[in-house]
Order: sequence, then C-alpha cells, then structure tokens
Amino acid sequence: MIKSKFAISIHILTLLNSSGEEWLSSEIIAGSLNANPALVRKELSNLRSFGLIESKEGKSGGSRLAKQAKDIRLSDIFKAIKDEHVFGFSPNEPNEKCNVGKKINAHLDDLFSLIDDQIFDVLQHITLADFARHFSKDECPKKKAQQDPA
Repeated sequence: MIKSKFAISIHILTLLNSSGEEWLSSEIIAGSLNANPALVRKELSNLRSFGLIESKEGKSGGSRLAKQAKDIRLSDIFKAIKDEHVFGFSPNEPNEKCNVGKKINAHLDDLFSLIDDQIFDVLQHITLADFARHFSKDECPKKKAQQDPA
C-alpha cells in the first residue's frame, strides 16, 4: 500500500540522515521501525534503485544516504515508492452493462491522477533535510541493543 510504503521510506531515510556517514544495518533500521529486517531490506533495495541510498555488504556494511538530505525532495521518495494511485480501485470489476460501471474506472483514473499530481507538487517543496529538522542526531541508537543472556 502506497501510504505505508511512503511512511516507511521516509522513516528509513530520516534515520539514515541522522546517522551521517555511518553505515546502518537493516537490523538497526528495523529496530527503529519495529519491523522485520526482511521488509527493511526490500525497501532499501527500492530506495537504492532510485539513487537515494547506497549500501555495502559485510560485517561493517549497511546503508546510508547516497546524497545530502538537502538534495532529496520528498517528491523523489514519492516517485520511488509510487506504483499505483494513492487511492486504489475497487477489487471488484465494475459491471460493464451498467452506464456508470462501464465508465467509472476511466473517470476515477483521471481523478486519481489529479490527486497524485497535487501530492507530488506539495512534496516537491519539502526536502528530507526540512523534514529531518524535527529530530536530533542522537535520538536513535546506532548500534543494535545487546540482549541480556537469560
């Protein structure tokens, strides 16, 4: 769903911004999201394909921003995660024998495109740096919390 992908991606990028040049593992990022590291790796892969982050493998590996936060617009993130309209279509196919049913999806598509364009226009004026100003650099742990042996 586009809404949660956008929130997850902004969370990831804000966290990476707070880490500066430090490489963050998917486990650390997952800890901040309170999510499964596999989900995080999937989103990281997508963000990497759009040039928003870079990653390296290995023990000292992880991910970090590929460019400065001031150069990443929230509209870039929206483009990276958007694979459908913000509002989705009904899972049921409309009745083609109905005058409304046979035309509804075409008109909804026009409406949804207009809405998507408006969202994009708003997000184009906000950078990741603007958004990240709400957080201090030391609000999240950089290392995975040590588990106490029981």
